[in-house]
Amino acid sequence: MAAQGLSSLSNLQQELLKLYAYNVSDDQILEIRQLLADYFAQKIDREMNQLWQEKSWNEQTIESWKQEHLRSSKA
Repeated sequence: MAAQGLSSLSNLQQELLKLYAYNVSDDQILEIRQLLADYFAQKIDREMNQLWQEKSWNEQTIESWKQEHLRSSKA
């Protein structure tokens, strides 16, 4: 039953579980959290930069988005 529970975890969760065998300080936990946050922030930045290039977005694009009204009207 335990093996079935582990298979429902994502590959990231399974990998992080391996770290539980190590006793780390609170400061190390904060550092690990920051490393993970930085990793995902950098990944998002790269993907957004790629989108900007692919879509030829620029400051004018942002300004036009500000003017859009995307809320649906309630009938």
